[in-house]
Amino acid sequence: MALRAETRLPVDDTPVRGRPARHPAMTDVARLAGVSHQTVSRVLNGHPHVREQTRLRVRAAIDELGYRPNRAARALATGRSQVIGVVAQNSTLYGPASLLAALELASDTAGFAVRVRRVRALDRTTILDAVDRHRDDQVAGIVVIAPTRSASEALADVPTDVPLVTVDGDPDQTTALVTIDQVSGAYAATRHLLDAGHHTVWHVSGPPDWFDSAGRVEGWRRALERSGAEVPPVVAADWSAAAGYRAGQALARTPEVTAVFAANDHLALGVLRALHEGGRRVPTDVSVVGFDDVPEAAYF
Repeated sequence: MALRAETRLPVDDTPVRGRPARHPAMTDVARLAGVSHQTVSRVLNGHPHVREQTRLRVRAAIDELGYRPNRAARALATGRSQVIGVVAQNSTLYGPASLLAALELASDTAGFAVRVRRVRALDRTTILDAVDRHRDDQVAGIVVIAPTRSASEALADVPTDVPLVTVDGDPDQTTALVTIDQVSGAYAATRHLLDAGHHTVWHVSGPPDWFDSAGRVEGWRRALERSGAEVPPVVAADWSAAAGYRAGQALARTPEVTAVFAANDHLALGVLRALHEGGRRVPTDVSVVGFDDVPEAAYF
């Protein structure tokens, strides 16, 4: 008996050397609040049929104990995950990066965690593989950032057993889509330059296979056509400042260029550098407008 007493583990929550105290459980909250653990669960899930006095008492117990719900245990008990799976291109561009940050903040506010799978390519096989991995993890829903046609078309083969939302996808698709009105934004930028007195506006575009890029080309062209202005050829590029610089070198050598609408601010930065090196002053000789409003844009 003496030996058994010396080796017996403690049964209370007092920390022992080498072992942390256990985290408070739902039953601890219930005991402190004087309610059942089912009532605690209803409060945590926002169930409407809980008296306000009881709800406040449970919330006070949660705060006092520092209780945090176990997401994994809840998923096992309810069959519903509190995780949203995200498929995104492996990119450090301002647009995609800020989109992910906002998505994580909104999800956290709603009580969900975010699991991001970054892909190197936006092709059908890669997108579907990332979606399948999220489905294997039994996430509550999936968000796919699908800025290219190949990525968007892949989603037609995704099973419908998991809620799915597309971000920056095909604006003509009929499924759940969240995107920016690229056409209106580009139209406003081009109209701004025309209203400043320029006879036409040149456009440095993003990659042709991106929906964002195509929408901005459409908005630019629509503004020129509606004003009766000449429509110059599109100067194709990608999203980088280096591509903007190469495009700007050609524009700097073209005397009739007095206004440029760049498809994003990184392109605009490259254009500014090339115009400066080519002896064209901005905005005295050439006006330049970008798109996205990156934090650094105010200092270009």
